[in-house]
Amino acid sequence: MQKTRTGRVLAATLALLVVLALPAFAEGKKGEANITPQTTMKELRENPSIADSGFYTYSQDKDCPPGQRLWERTTLEQYTNRYVAQGSADGMNLVIENYNAGVKVTHLFYTMDEIAQDSTKAKTALFYFPAKEAGAKYALVIPGSGWNESAELEEGACTAWQLHEMGYAVFVLRYRIWTDAGDNAPLEDIGRAVRYITEHAAEFAIQPENYAIVGYSMGGHLTGLFGSDAVGYKNYQVPKPAALLLGYPVNNMTLVKGAYRFLQDPGIREPRYYTMNVSDYVTDDFPATYHWHGKDDITLFALNAAQQEPVLEAALAAHNVPHKYIVYDHAPHVSGIGTGTDADGWLYDAAAFWEEQAAQNTAQQPAA
Repeated sequence: MQKTRTGRVLAATLALLVVLALPAFAEGKKGEANITPQTTMKELRENPSIADSGFYTYSQDKDCPPGQRLWERTTLEQYTNRYVAQGSADGMNLVIENYNAGVKVTHLFYTMDEIAQDSTKAKTALFYFPAKEAGAKYALVIPGSGWNESAELEEGACTAWQLHEMGYAVFVLRYRIWTDAGDNAPLEDIGRAVRYITEHAAEFAIQPENYAIVGYSMGGHLTGLFGSDAVGYKNYQVPKPAALLLGYPVNNMTLVKGAYRFLQDPGIREPRYYTMNVSDYVTDDFPATYHWHGKDDITLFALNAAQQEPVLEAALAAHNVPHKYIVYDHAPHVSGIGTGTDADGWLYDAAAFWEEQAAQNTAQQPAA
C-alpha cells in the first residue's frame, strides 16, 4: 500500500514538474489579469494562467466533498474575508502577469528522491514573485495555518503583492500542516526553502543576505522558532534573517498543544514546534523582531492573550533584541496587510525596520 501511495505521489509530482516546465506563453495558456474580490473561486481556478502557474488556491477543510462545489460558487471575498480579499485579488493578478511574462512561479525545494521517500514533502512549494528590479532584497512569507487549512491565498497573496509594490522580491511558502506536520516538518520546510533560495539567488536576481521573514499566526510561531538557536536557521546552514516581521503571531499554543501532539506525533515525548513557546527560545543573538496584534483578535484571546505577545515582548526586551511592538485597537486575526483595520500600512513600517537592521548588518561587515 505504501509503495502504491508513494508511486501516485511521485507520478503526480512528475506531472507537475512537466507542467511547470512548459513555456508560459504557449498558445491558449494565457489568462487575463482580471481577478477581483467578486470573482468566484471557480472562475479564479479556471483562469489558465493561475491553473498552470501552480499557485495553491485551496483550503483543505473547505475543498472536500461535498463542500467543494458549494465553495467554488462563492466569491474570493466570501472564500477569504473582507480584510484580505482585495490584496488577494491583487496578488492573483500579479501571478497571472508573472506567468504570462514567462516567470516560473512554483518551485519545489525537495528532490524527487526525497519526495519518493516521504510523500508529505510533495505538499510543499515556494511561490515566486520577482522584484521590479534585479538585485533586490527578498522576503519569505509564511502564512498562517489552522488544523486542515493554510493561508497562501489569504495572507500569502496580499503580502506578496504589497511587498512587490515596495520593490522587494517575495517567496510565499507552502509548508506541511495537519497530520503531515509531525517531527517538526514545518521547520524543516522553512530551512530547506531558505537554502533553496540562497543557492538559486543568481537565478532569482536577489540578494541572498539580509532577507526578512514575514510570519502570520502559526506562521509567526514557526518564524519565531526559526530565529532560535535550538531549532532555527543555524541548524540548516543558511544566513541569519535580518528581521522577523510578525503579524498576530502565536507565542504559546496553550491548550492546543495536546491535540497537536495526538495528531502529529503520538507517543513522542521530545519537544516539538507546537509544544515550544517562542519566548523561551529567545537569546541575545535572536534576529531583530517586529511584531503586532489587535485587541480584538479572537483567536489569540482563545489561546490566552496574556501568554502571547506580552510574553514574547518581555523576552525580546530581556535579551536586548532590537524590536518593535504595536498593539492596535481593531485588527482581527487573518487581516494580513491590515486593509480595513487599524493595522493598515503596518508592512511599510515593518519594512523600514527591516531596512534599518539590514543597513546595520552591512555597516558591521568587515571591509573586503
